[in-house]
Amino acid sequence: MFCASAPDTPEIGIETARAVERLQERRDVVWIKEHAPRAVVQQLLTHATAFLCPSVYEPLGIVNLEAMACETAVIASDVGGIPEVVVDGKTGLLVHYDPAEPAEFEHAFADAVNELVADPLRARDMGKLGRARAVADFGWDVVAARTLEVYRESGATPGALAP
Repeated sequence: MFCASAPDTPEIGIETARAVERLQERRDVVWIKEHAPRAVVQQLLTHATAFLCPSVYEPLGIVNLEAMACETAVIASDVGGIPEVVVDGKTGLLVHYDPAEPAEFEHAFADAVNELVADPLRARDMGKLGRARAVADFGWDVVAARTLEVYRESGATPGALAP
């Protein structure tokens, strides 16, 4: 199954549609194009072997945290803030992205997918570690406490600037 929504550009949307059509000629692939409700996304992630995020730009990668929160192993590129979220070899697999070598990235990414799909027990273990990391390091209570601590350290009073 392949889920994708809101491509960054219309060109990426067209490129993705063509790639999916070619894949559908050879394999049983279902593409959910619509923006799925949160409950549907959670069900899909919870039952997935792996979540794939081949981004070439990603400031943090909230989508990876969402997958990890659903106990799903992540395979992602090593760009932007993704390595701050996904621990390579523990909560998923990171694949090096070099814009000068896109074909190399594509092959390495496919290899990582095949590696993890071939070992569902490893994927399950990564998913469990990912869930633990998402809750322990990125849960809202943790984020709120860290934010409050920054205010305290700066001497500012939280809410003082609010109208």
